[in-house]
Amino acid sequence: MSVNPELVGRVFPPVPGYLVGREKVREFARAVLAEHPLHFDVEAARAAGYADVVAPPTFPVVVQEHTLAQLLAEEDGGIDFSRVVHGDQRFTYTRPVVAGDELFAQLAVTAVKTLGGNSMVTAETTVTDADGDHVVTAISSLVVRGDD
Repeated sequence: MSVNPELVGRVFPPVPGYLVGREKVREFARAVLAEHPLHFDVEAARAAGYADVVAPPTFPVVVQEHTLAQLLAEEDGGIDFSRVVHGDQRFTYTRPVVAGDELFAQLAVTAVKTLGGNSMVTAETTVTDADGDHVVTAISSLVVRGDD
């Protein structure tokens, strides 16, 4: 089964809010080997003008994961998760993610392409804060391997 090209333009409902915890930021920073004091030390973050510790730049994948789950669960999507490889990940920021932020995310499918029997699905997750202000857009490209 191939990926449904009619996914393009589909916008999914927003996922429930995600409250960014200080320890989650620290755990993520350790996991990705980020060493900057802004990720660990509240006083260093405050001295730099932030309310709390600052998440590493790739942290929004934690929030985006919930939106991508919606896409992967689409019955008419034609995406077999066992055949998915993460092809690309990009972020476009308005401001950093900081512990204490409550983030809301919504996914839109922006492209479906067929390449040599494989499909590439590009999805954009728009992440906003509790005031509705844009924080970051996470753009993922998923490669869905074709039938062997």
